[in-house]
Amino acid sequence: MKKTLAALSAATMLMTSMPASADLIVPNLSYRTGPYAPGGIPYADGFNDYFTLLNERDGGIGGEKVVVPECETAYNTEKGVECYEATKGNGALVYNPLSTGITYQLIPKTAADGIPLYTPGYGRTSAANGKVFEWVFNYPANYWDAASVAIRYLLDQNGGDLKGKKVALLYHNSAYGKEPIRTLTELSKKHGYDLLQIPVDHPGQEQKSQWLQIRREKPDYVLMWGWGVMNAVAIQEASNINYPMENFIGVWWSGAEHDVMPAGMGAKGYKSLAMHGTGMDYPVYGDLKKYVIDAGKASGAGDQVGSVLYSRGMYAALVISEAIRKAQQITGKSAITAPELRNGFEELEITEARMAELGLPKFGQPFKASCADHGGPGAALVQQWDPSAKKWSLITDFIAPDDEVLTPLVMDDSAAYAAENKIAERCN
Repeated sequence: MKKTLAALSAATMLMTSMPASADLIVPNLSYRTGPYAPGGIPYADGFNDYFTLLNERDGGIGGEKVVVPECETAYNTEKGVECYEATKGNGALVYNPLSTGITYQLIPKTAADGIPLYTPGYGRTSAANGKVFEWVFNYPANYWDAASVAIRYLLDQNGGDLKGKKVALLYHNSAYGKEPIRTLTELSKKHGYDLLQIPVDHPGQEQKSQWLQIRREKPDYVLMWGWGVMNAVAIQEASNINYPMENFIGVWWSGAEHDVMPAGMGAKGYKSLAMHGTGMDYPVYGDLKKYVIDAGKASGAGDQVGSVLYSRGMYAALVISEAIRKAQQITGKSAITAPELRNGFEELEITEARMAELGLPKFGQPFKASCADHGGPGAALVQQWDPSAKKWSLITDFIAPDDEVLTPLVMDDSAAYAAENKIAERCN
């Protein structure tokens, strides 16, 4: 209770200390404490630092400075909702909570309050259907895309045939971890593999029984939907039983440096999906160094810059900033409202040429949103860990998901949500 009150108090202080002229307010529902802090910290730093870069280098967006009040959620759904309630009335334009549990609770709240919810690569997958989820955007890819891309990669590795293969899903026993089950089940019917489901309870520090089961059942491949300490423990346990690391593939939330480094050379060959490019070989990092890091304006200690999750937080901020620019273009004014930003999200297009202009050439897949499509193309890369070099290397180009399977799943799930909540489809 004390921590919750402290979070709300901190949020209130941040909001009241903001300059009166600030018109672009983008709260950061972050988590720098608790068992999931190793993932939350770099993401929050990248998110904050990108907006600082825009403020310091460009004078903000369209002449308006961006203020990013931060509220600690500790990856706790109740605290996340409390942070939302504490910050929404101060001109908040959009929320990006980095938590599927918090996202599920905020979907009806943001719709009622008229505030966009941006959940790239996480959250409720069927929110990709803009006909039902007017206020939620999860482009460029979602969990079901990820599950499909993983299977397509395995198909490619096996000459297009997975019949008779055994694929294990090691998953965080939460709304997040359960998201891919439906997709993997449908894909198993199509491709003839056996799906073995292995849950891991929060926070994931104890996995002996799960890996004994894997050693006993000998799955050909293990897919992991993990987060926080669960990832590092799983990779160490896989190494302990000599599971072939090249057959162990995590979702993009199970592919950060801190997930693999504790296992040392035991993590060699481990793979994960990736939503975007890796490393610091992009011009934007030169600007971040000049205007943010060296200027002493970095969000954190500066030790996360260029890491996978720092880059992902930066990427989320980039997409939000581009949606803001689009809303400013649509309205012809710089000081936009949350509903106007929603229109910016829905009409947003980010091309490869635009990514290059922003200093991130070939970093993320191009996409174009629409009234019906809030989910994007859904493609993903595969990356592999090299412990000697202490770096990830991309080993594929973007792989497209199987929309023949995914589209009906999205339509069915979103239709059920619409019926349950008495939502009339739009875009017709």
